[in-house]
Amino acid sequence: MNEDITNYWDTVIQLIIEYAPNFIKAIAVLVVGFWIIKRIGMVARRSLEAAKFSADLRPFLLSILDIGLKVLLIFSVAGIVGIETASFVAVLAAAGFAIGLALQGSLGNFAAGVVILVFRPYKVGDWVEVHEKFGKVQEIQIFNTIIATPGSKTLIIPNGQIIDNIVTNFSAKGFIRMELEVTMPYAESFPKVKQIIETELVSIEKVLRDPAPEVGILSYDSHNIILAVRPYVYPDHYWEVSFEAYEKIKAAFHRHDVQVAYSEGVELGKIGD
Repeated sequence: MNEDITNYWDTVIQLIIEYAPNFIKAIAVLVVGFWIIKRIGMVARRSLEAAKFSADLRPFLLSILDIGLKVLLIFSVAGIVGIETASFVAVLAAAGFAIGLALQGSLGNFAAGVVILVFRPYKVGDWVEVHEKFGKVQEIQIFNTIIATPGSKTLIIPNGQIIDNIVTNFSAKGFIRMELEVTMPYAESFPKVKQIIETELVSIEKVLRDPAPEVGILSYDSHNIILAVRPYVYPDHYWEVSFEAYEKIKAAFHRHDVQVAYSEGVELGKIGD
């Protein structure tokens, strides 16, 4: 019995003598490694802020950097202790491949989200048209972009679909040109109608004076001349000015006795109040 205990303690002491230096080295590497990773994270954060990198993307990139460095550190420490890491690497690679196949669409949206956050074709607060959907960007997420329409609907559009299509940014230049249409009969004087419309447009407070509103003949149909009415506004005022412009133009046509051609025939009739 005493001989077995002696042999046991001899084995323990031998193992301690054999592996203690590696354990001490591993602990030292682990402590120093975490300190270095922390310092690298601080430097990376300051660098991204100095480069004015997207505030939405910075936390994600820093977390990826932190996790990646810590995984490498743990594998290094495991190798120092004597643990075989090749099998773990193979298992992680196989798991990563399987997850990648399962999340192929999501990964595509993720990559597109990174592209949007880096190159910034639009930002939060911009008015955009995507996939024939018009609205104001509320949030840019890693996988989706959240857009609020003028009708108070919330659109959640996958970033992959945005990257693959044309994006119209109405806020990029600070103002946008509205594209309104008004009809007038062939018998009316275009210079007269143009002056009436221009007078009403400049009376609208939220219509910009520079660039000046534009009025011109757009096309002809069987009964009317189609006029293009193009005031410039800030994106947030688009719908408000649209309604007010049509209302004021109609009232002005009534005051100036501008006639219209009805679809039932070519007979001219007055516009009501």
